[in-house]
Amino acid sequence: MTEKPPLLDVQNLSVDFRTRGGLVRAVVDVSWSVSPGETLAILGESGSGKSVSASAVLGLIDTPPGIFRSGKILFDGEDLLKATRDRRRELNGSQMAMIFQDTLAALNPVYPVGWQIAETFLAHGKTRKEAMSGALELLQRVGIPDPDTRYFDYPHQFSGGQRQRVMIAMAIAMRPEVLIADEPTSALDVTVQAEILTLLKDLQRETGMALVLITHDLGIVTDVADKVIVMYQGSIVERGDVGEVFGNPQHPYTRQLLAAVPGRLGFRHQENVKEEPILSVKGLCKDYHLSSGLFSRSTSVLRAVNNVSFDLRRGETLGVIGESGSGKSSLVRTLLGLEEITAGSIAHHGRDLASMSRKDMQRMRRQVQVVFQDPTASLNPRMSVRQIIAEAWIVHPDTLPKPDWNGRIEELLLDVGLKPEHADRYPHQFSGGQRQRIAIARALALKPQLIICDEAVSALDVSIQAQIIALLRRLQKEHGLSYLFVAHDLGVVRDFADRVLVMYRGEVVEQGTTEAIYQNPSHDYTQRLLSASTFATQSGLPVVGAAVK
Repeated sequence: MTEKPPLLDVQNLSVDFRTRGGLVRAVVDVSWSVSPGETLAILGESGSGKSVSASAVLGLIDTPPGIFRSGKILFDGEDLLKATRDRRRELNGSQMAMIFQDTLAALNPVYPVGWQIAETFLAHGKTRKEAMSGALELLQRVGIPDPDTRYFDYPHQFSGGQRQRVMIAMAIAMRPEVLIADEPTSALDVTVQAEILTLLKDLQRETGMALVLITHDLGIVTDVADKVIVMYQGSIVERGDVGEVFGNPQHPYTRQLLAAVPGRLGFRHQENVKEEPILSVKGLCKDYHLSSGLFSRSTSVLRAVNNVSFDLRRGETLGVIGESGSGKSSLVRTLLGLEEITAGSIAHHGRDLASMSRKDMQRMRRQVQVVFQDPTASLNPRMSVRQIIAEAWIVHPDTLPKPDWNGRIEELLLDVGLKPEHADRYPHQFSGGQRQRIAIARALALKPQLIICDEAVSALDVSIQAQIIALLRRLQKEHGLSYLFVAHDLGVVRDFADRVLVMYRGEVVEQGTTEAIYQNPSHDYTQRLLSASTFATQSGLPVVGAAVK
């Protein structure tokens, strides 16, 4: 069987960026190609150049600051680097399209999603009637329920998985020949992730499009890609068929990536099971009253958390897993005292939070800190690292004398693997992994007993993810910390948690030791979660369902 000629062929591409610190070589002599019906995965951590090389294909790099040093980008034989702006606009959307990682940033918040999909048709010469009809058809095609109604809804009214489906609808509107998907599933639950990947493969089979998948998730590459290139510091360090590269990696960086894949470590066995619980939750319920309209007085009740009970002891890690809408976030908010509970109780060291005075509640909050999913959003961009960490002592002035602040900040930065000189820098001057380390340092400032990690590593590269988990483990051992670890990455939870709660539609459907839950899941929903996870086939776990292919 003869190999198809490449539809998209990137040859010897080099891209630099001018910065205040001088020239940064983002992409260095990179070459790759993809043929019709083929899936190419570009793998590498943040800063490896994978997104820059793909953005160059669609002309999304501003020049300046970007500088194209060399290379060609051939689409069906035409060099896109020599194409006019009008020619680029003609090709983008119709012949080539891109699915962006951050759907909230990519979708316009002030326009309904249906209008935004229809705009793609209008930009390429369709009538308004054709555009609206096409948008409705696409919403139905990508699995958005009740498309006639949801057409008029805004991006914030959709879940993360649904927004990603809307982005896919926009990208495939004109049936492009090349689709570039930039981290399309990095922040999605495993079940939604599997649905999105299945949808992309179905669309590829229907249209014969070439698919370029940019990702740091090796499980996804194993499931859907035909061939893979591995990028490191702007260059390609390894390439080949997926089985060949993953089965016999040649470059040290590829071996490092494979070694960092979560779900390969042994199960943890917690010894401190006889201690009194730090946190004891009994029959917890949380309701939300939803209005049916802006001017309507009628309301409905949504029970986000229903009869949840668990204990968390000193030095223990409790993993909480479940898809969007399972009640994980509502549970976290009630545990932090950010939401009033509807029924049940939350006790900290045996004291019910509902009976605490404001002063006692503030004292309790010193002992319970949180690390959020997105450190870029949770760190104030106008404050230096020193100010961010010291803010805890301003709120709780009796915890540390002010003359000791600078010394303690240096200790905390060293504790999380940063340097004392980083204290006077700002969040934008750090990588995602470093920003998460700053968030952990801030959480440690008040010497808490419990840290709630709310999707704290889900947006990080697999190698950085492994470093953060190792850091959390070390801090737990040194300080006797307890963690409530909320995550959708089942491989990370498997490696890190002693016990697991599985949540579904607000309820805990299964709980127990990590080994028992993962090796012998009893609930249908847990089985579906494990079968949908891309780490299952790599870690030797039983696979209940079928893989995406």
